Amino acid sequence: MLEKMIFGRYIPGDSIVHRIDARAKLLFVFLFIAIVFMANNWITYGLLIVFTLAIVKLSGIRFYFILSGLKPIVFLLIFTFLLHVFFTKEGYVLIDLGYTEIYTGGVIQGVFIAIRFFVLVVMTTILTLSTTPISITDAIELLLGPLKKWKLPVHELALMMSISLRFIPTLMDETDKIMKAQMARGSDMTSGPFKERLKAIVPLLIPLFVSAFKRAEDLATAMEVRGYRGGEGRTRYRQLHWQTRDTLALMLLVVLAAVLWLLRG
Repeated sequence: MLEKMIFGRYIPGDSIVHRIDARAKLLFVFLFIAIVFMANNWITYGLLIVFTLAIVKLSGIRFYFILSGLKPIVFLLIFTFLLHVFFTKEGYVLIDLGYTEIYTGGVIQGVFIAIRFFVLVVMTTILTLSTTPISITDAIELLLGPLKKWKLPVHELALMMSISLRFIPTLMDETDKIMKAQMARGSDMTSGPFKERLKAIVPLLIPLFVSAFKRAEDLATAMEVRGYRGGEGRTRYRQLHWQTRDTLALMLLVVLAAVLWLLRG
């Protein structure tokens, strides 16, 4: 499961989603997050699913590949659904379990929240899969550029976010290697009582933290020997260019928001 983790990875491609400016993609995701909350019935949530699947299709990335990489969040989706099922007391009684009752409103609300969470995760995953970490860093820095007037370290913030995204798959791979090494030495992390499995995680965390700090030190040394002194006066080899397709991508969200507003219950 860890080796299938796709969040933070970049998949090279030449699709229309890959060619869209990184700034437009960031704005697209942020606006999409706000627009998702406009849905409040089956039609609007169905429209969100269709829209998300269309973006996946345009990205040229197989939907099955994305689903296989999102398996770690399945538990969170199920937990969110069950939370609403058992604690939302709206509508008619659907099932009477004796000690508690399940209402139609709880089931519907659970499905809606699960769909909302799913489309948000898929859309943000498409962003990282179709955009290089360097482009994301430049886009964040350019979008936050006006905040430099208030002495906000925009370049440093963008760099930290980019490094965090870059090292997520690296740490996942490192975790997988350490787990296999511990299992080869007789450690069992997948069976037995919960207390025993919790104890088995400790030998995993210690070398993982040591490896993470070692990588951070190596990265800091590499940046220092290459003359990195912050963002002041730095230039960029790769320039971002806003084009017509980037504007059209954002206009598509405006159309989606208008349709959702008209179809709201």
